[in-house]
Amino acid sequence: MSEHDAFADRGRALEEEYFRKKDRELVEKLKATAAAEQARGEMGRETGLSDPAMLQELQEMGFTPQTVSLLPLVPVLETAWAEGGVTAAERALVVKLARSRGISEGSAADLQLQAWLDERPEPTVFARAGRLIAAVLASGSESTGSLTADDLVAQCERIAAISGGFLGMGRVSPDEKALLARIASDLKARTR
Repeated sequence: MSEHDAFADRGRALEEEYFRKKDRELVEKLKATAAAEQARGEMGRETGLSDPAMLQELQEMGFTPQTVSLLPLVPVLETAWAEGGVTAAERALVVKLARSRGISEGSAADLQLQAWLDERPEPTVFARAGRLIAAVLASGSESTGSLTADDLVAQCERIAAISGGFLGMGRVSPDEKALLARIASDLKARTR
């Protein structure tokens, strides 16, 4: 075998390996795209949303079919974090609300909730959630049950009041009041 043939064989082998690698990457990309599409479909069934852009936005915010049940709790979490941290009383109330909404202990949604209670979610989660929650409430999805914008605002008010004032009673901070007004305006305006 001549040196030229050896180089040609080596060149073909490298070329074949390159194309096998590209094929594997393409297959993985197609699988990921199919999985993302399936997840959007599951979230659509869970939330009652059919708008692909909204479902894509949920995914971009980090929601999965297993955690999208947390979406209505985002304003409650935002209220709990309004003063820079979540108190034990606020944490207990948020967890109680989650359990009443069917989020079971140890589930993926519960683990995400615990993470959000330990570390404040990204501001974009709070900023983008209102419109999506309003759309879910307006969809009439069974997943929301009888939940309304007024119910969510009332839960936020309970969170704001639980740790304020003397012995945790009767005081809502100015920051929390402003946040409550924004949440109420946001959710109620979008569900009409």
